[in-house]
Amino acid sequence: MIDLHEVVKQLGHDRFGPYSMSVNSGDRMAIVGPNGAGKSSLLQLLSGTSKTISGQITFNHRPVKHWSLKDLSQFRAVLPQTHDIAFALPVEVVIGLGRVAKSADAVGHQIVMRAAALVGVSHLLKRTIDTLSGGELARVQFARIFAQLWDAEDGLILMDEPIAAVDPGLQGILLETLMLFARIRRHAVVAVMHDITLALRYFKCLVLVQPGHALKIIESSRYAKEALESLFSVRLSYLVDEQGDCVMTPLRPSLAETAVAFSSSAP
Repeated sequence: MIDLHEVVKQLGHDRFGPYSMSVNSGDRMAIVGPNGAGKSSLLQLLSGTSKTISGQITFNHRPVKHWSLKDLSQFRAVLPQTHDIAFALPVEVVIGLGRVAKSADAVGHQIVMRAAALVGVSHLLKRTIDTLSGGELARVQFARIFAQLWDAEDGLILMDEPIAAVDPGLQGILLETLMLFARIRRHAVVAVMHDITLALRYFKCLVLVQPGHALKIIESSRYAKEALESLFSVRLSYLVDEQGDCVMTPLRPSLAETAVAFSSSAP
C-alpha cells in the first residue's frame, strides 16, 4: 500500500530518518517512542504530504508525488495530533468534511449520519465545534475519518494520539469501533500511541522510533517488554488481565534513578 525507502525529513535543525517501512492492507501498527523521537514526523511521511530531503515514498506502487490530494483522499484519511478549526462550524459540517473530495456524493448525508451514530455523537450534530469537550471533539474527528473512508476498501487510516483527550472508559470503545470499521473494509491503521498497554492490545505490530533516526518493527506481545524498556529507558511490569490481555506499566523509579534523571538534565 505505502512504502518508505530510505526517507529523510529535515525539521529545523533536526533530521529524522532514514526510514524504510511498508504498510499493507489490513495492517495494525502503533508508532511508539519517547518524546521528540519523530513519531509525528514519521506519520506525516506516511501521509504522503510531508516534504523530504531524500528517499522515496510510493503509494500503491506509484510515487506519492504523482498523486493529487483529491485522489489520495479517496484511500487515505489522516487524524492529526491537533485539529484546530478556525470557525465555529456545526458538528455535522465537520464530519462532512471527510466527504469534500467526493464527486456527485449522493449518499454523503446518509454516510455522515451513520458515521456520527457509530461513535455516539448523533445528539451533537447541531452543536458547533467550539462548544465541545476534548472527548466529544475526539469522537467527532473519528466520525470524520469514518465518513471519509466509509465506502472505500483497502484504505489507510493514519492517527496521531487519537485518544489522548478521551476518558479511559471511552478509549476502549473508540479503539474497538475503529478496528471493527477497518477490519470490515480491509483498511490499514497506523497510529501514534503513548499508552503502551493499549498499543499492545489493539495493534498487531509496534513501530519503535528512536530519537531522530532508524526504527524497528516488532510483534505486539509479552516479548516486546525488553525492547520497550530499552526504548523508553524504563523498567516495565508485565501482567495478564482477567480478559487475557497483556498489561505493561512502568515500575516506580527508585530514589537513585530519580536523582540521576535530575542531574543529567541540569544545566
